[in-house]
Amino acid sequence: MTRRLGLIGLAGALAAACTPARFFNTVTLTDPAVQRLKGVAFGSLDRQKLDVYAPEDGALNAPVCVFIYGGGWDSGARGEYAWAGKAMAASGFVTVVPDYRLVPEVAFPSFLDDVALAVKWTVDNIAAQGGDPSRIVLVGHSAGAYNAAMIALDPRYLKAVGVDRDRIKAFAGLAGPYYFPDLSGPVLSKTFGPAADGGAYQTLDYAAAGSPPAFLVAGDADKTVRPRNTERLAAALRDKGVEVESHIYPGLSHADVLLNLSRTFRGRSPEYSQMTAFLRRQAGAA
Repeated sequence: MTRRLGLIGLAGALAAACTPARFFNTVTLTDPAVQRLKGVAFGSLDRQKLDVYAPEDGALNAPVCVFIYGGGWDSGARGEYAWAGKAMAASGFVTVVPDYRLVPEVAFPSFLDDVALAVKWTVDNIAAQGGDPSRIVLVGHSAGAYNAAMIALDPRYLKAVGVDRDRIKAFAGLAGPYYFPDLSGPVLSKTFGPAADGGAYQTLDYAAAGSPPAFLVAGDADKTVRPRNTERLAAALRDKGVEVESHIYPGLSHADVLLNLSRTFRGRSPEYSQMTAFLRRQAGAA
């Protein structure tokens, strides 16, 4: 019971902290995995760098995960998510964790252009790290879930960098914002304001037949991004005949849906096992 209360207290502290991922990265139990590359450039700009993690027992033609962190499009750094890279590597994926440019330096769609470039680097280089560039999945949390969904659903971003979207076998969106018509808030206005007239930023508009299968989840206690975002995108994709597995986990907050992927909190919900099973199946590695 004492350990249970301690974990709950830590989760609360992380949710309230201004840099929860950085703090969490120093205290969580990490999965057995190997960091293969650190700070590799996938473009010419400072924020266009990535890290690569691989299963501890090695990888040969393994499925590949590109993990995209959140942070409201204005914060975050790949080094804060080493634990997430290792978590995905421990489930059998060679895992790429890229940075991307942030607001206010840029606005939509520059951060999506960066993610697409990171995927291109992955296609061109991941075989040397034991990954199969034809079997890529995307995973993102919060703003990162938005980024992952847009790269998966709007084929223009990958096409612009010469990557066939068929390489994306599935994506997982964790507590993602997928529909926000009101851009009056400070975060959304700075991030998407310049694109407001065109409406090109609405993820729901890109739900279409032939989209990659999706694993979409949220917590019913999420006050940051309402679970209806997940429900709406899941319904829109299913309506187009796309395979979707979706869950609204009882009692989980916005931060919980990310932290429950970690070795420390994994036992609090079936999320990690459900997500990795879905992604491995879609990538032909079940």
